[in-house]
Amino acid sequence: MNKSHISQGTINRIAIVYPGDRIKRGEATNENNRFSDLSRLFLATGTHVEPAVYHDDFHDEVRDQLMKVDGVLVWFNPNEGGRDRAVLDSMLREVAAAGVFVSTHPDVILKLGTKEVLYTTRSLGWGCDTHLYESMLQMRQELPGRLAAGKARVLKQYRGSSGDGIWKIEPATGVTRSETPNALASKPCDVVVRVRHAKRGGTEEEMTLEDFFKLCDRYFMSHGKLIDQEYQERLPEGMVRCYLVQDKVAGFGHQAINALCPPPPGVPSSEAPQPSARLYHPPTKREFQMLKTKVEQEWVPAAQEMLGIETRNLPVLWDCDFLLGPRLATGEDTYVLCEINVSSVAPYPESAMPYIVETTLRMIGVARQRRSLA
Repeated sequence: MNKSHISQGTINRIAIVYPGDRIKRGEATNENNRFSDLSRLFLATGTHVEPAVYHDDFHDEVRDQLMKVDGVLVWFNPNEGGRDRAVLDSMLREVAAAGVFVSTHPDVILKLGTKEVLYTTRSLGWGCDTHLYESMLQMRQELPGRLAAGKARVLKQYRGSSGDGIWKIEPATGVTRSETPNALASKPCDVVVRVRHAKRGGTEEEMTLEDFFKLCDRYFMSHGKLIDQEYQERLPEGMVRCYLVQDKVAGFGHQAINALCPPPPGVPSSEAPQPSARLYHPPTKREFQMLKTKVEQEWVPAAQEMLGIETRNLPVLWDCDFLLGPRLATGEDTYVLCEINVSSVAPYPESAMPYIVETTLRMIGVARQRRSLA
């Protein structure tokens, strides 16, 4: 690891933010949380590391703690315990404005870490047929026509985690493809659709399109948007997660069975396979080198330009989830982006940790230099 950026005589101080209650905060050490391995790696460089268990109820206390460190790494889902990140993000903006390095900065999350990025960047090489519904009225007007094409769609709420608010939807088996366009054109709300929630434990069920619209009302009330992507038929072949440290791929995760994976032919929908464990690999994994090249040399730079994110502001740790798209005429695979995770990327491959440490310390040095010039 390159340590040239660590100033002589300077002890870097890192705080790791993750959710918990008052008891958990009082008992927190560098060894009794899921970031213990990362903490040990920081400590090996001479860095001071401290846990910063967070809850809105004691945000002022955490704010005072973070104001005394040089860098803050945050692992906190968009929704934790029924609360959003509004209070936390406001506090993190204040800490960052004081000159403390914060990753991921809340403003970058809003650019990169919501499902809307799938729509915004759809013209890049990782995109597919993607639409944005900004109201229930728009969804009622446009979704029936897309379902009439006979292909399944995947609807995703603007901001969420763990598959919550992600739905696969298609006309039910009893509605033939020839009947679907007429039914959806004349009485769309009466059409029976088959839906499946990607949240763990979700199963396929049938309901009218009207009932599905009512089910989705809550997503517009919370964030006002839903993203609509075409379903990828090669989903049963698995999903590849690229872990990035800023603009470099630092490892891969491969999951053979995804939450929306359909049952094999002839098997009832209730017996669809459950999601499998994710297997982790270093960035040198041979099978994923073409994807690594595409991500690092084409897609991430193009997304940065489109979204207005400088490399130094990219997250210290984030990931891009890819499904296999249609094969090219040459037989070469294509990849389709189905999600970007920024808020709370854990677990992650062991290979990513040295990159996280080195990049964090380098960015602390940059922040310290900027403060000295201010």
